Amino acid sequence: MDDFLLTDDQKKLKDEAHELVRWVPHDMIVKMDKDEIRFPREFLREAGKRNLLGIRYPKVLGGRGLDWVSTCMVMEEIGTLGYAFACTFGIGAELVCDAIVQHGTEAQKEKYVRPLLRGDLFAAEALTQPRGGSDFFGATTTAEDKDDHFVLNGQKRFIVGAEGADFFLVYARSNPDAKPHETITAFIVDRGPGVTVEYLYGLMGSRGGGTGRLRFTDVKVPKDNVVGRVNGGAEVFNSMMIPERLGTAAMTIGPAAAALEVAGGYTTRRKAFGQPINRFQGVSFQVAEAAMLLDASRSLVYTTARAVDAGEDPAATRRYISETKKFVTESCQRVVHNAMQVMGGIGYTDVYPVERHHRDLRLASIWTGTNEVMSTIIAHEWYTEYAEHLAERRAAKAHRRDLEADPVNARAADEKAYE
Repeated sequence: MDDFLLTDDQKKLKDEAHELVRWVPHDMIVKMDKDEIRFPREFLREAGKRNLLGIRYPKVLGGRGLDWVSTCMVMEEIGTLGYAFACTFGIGAELVCDAIVQHGTEAQKEKYVRPLLRGDLFAAEALTQPRGGSDFFGATTTAEDKDDHFVLNGQKRFIVGAEGADFFLVYARSNPDAKPHETITAFIVDRGPGVTVEYLYGLMGSRGGGTGRLRFTDVKVPKDNVVGRVNGGAEVFNSMMIPERLGTAAMTIGPAAAALEVAGGYTTRRKAFGQPINRFQGVSFQVAEAAMLLDASRSLVYTTARAVDAGEDPAATRRYISETKKFVTESCQRVVHNAMQVMGGIGYTDVYPVERHHRDLRLASIWTGTNEVMSTIIAHEWYTEYAEHLAERRAAKAHRRDLEADPVNARAADEKAYE
């Protein structure tokens, strides 16, 4: 339905994503949801063979040199399989890859990015800590400088790909006495001696991604594996918020669209009181709301993707991305809720995929920064922009209508009390 936004080349790419989705065996989806498949290596290898991993990155590294609009389109299509597929697809080829492409050395790109985009290696991001949560700079995993290498000790949890990834992008405290934004370094840490998976989580949904707790015990990391600069992890982290949150929004649309499609088919065929139930307003109005929210979500994702591609002001982009992540994840959760509601009891069973999408999408408003964090960022950036624009207008004495002066009693000064 959004094809009018796409170029002919992007439409062809969308068809390629459709073909990958069609390729996925039914058994793979079932086994992932049962955690019988703990990490979808076969799926990621196939995506790599089809050159669909990391399509934003330069062709010389194995990407396609495309843009964020194309990436969001592919992420949405992958999401129709289930959220776990989109999560594992995006974490390695979008998040970890992005950090290395933007901040890494040529040697790191050759060693890690190329095989990752081919589907030969798998990566995960080790960010969240047992006592950290949203407090990124409160990280307690330490990296001790030992001249030619660092020694890592600590834990990370809720790591998608803890079971299955070949290497990790790890943030660790390398300068504990500095200001918070100068305490963290980003490292590439290969799975090896001292890197252990404590256990896998029994998740409500989004299963099959090998989500677990990692422990680092005296892990030697060569200085060649520092991403960016020592004590410059904040720079890596801040740039990662684009693929983390915009990617999350795009992939969330996929399961919601799938759920609504299934509900549309059901409500068209299911009859009650002698007619299809889609003729009843109690049903059709919920479908209408879901369709509206889905279209609005797509519009916001593609608008934000174009803003990122255009290199908009970083502060404005940060607000757009936070708004997109919050609005889309909450809207898509509502879409799946409505899909299940109009299907009634059968929607609550595993006869249809709606219950799985319902479980999976509960994660969307929690991970990559809770939606409460998104609201904090949105408010901060909006008020900052407001103050800057107000100061600019005053300095330039720009002509603009004073909107506050329009009411009949606008000059009733005694009524405008601010303290």
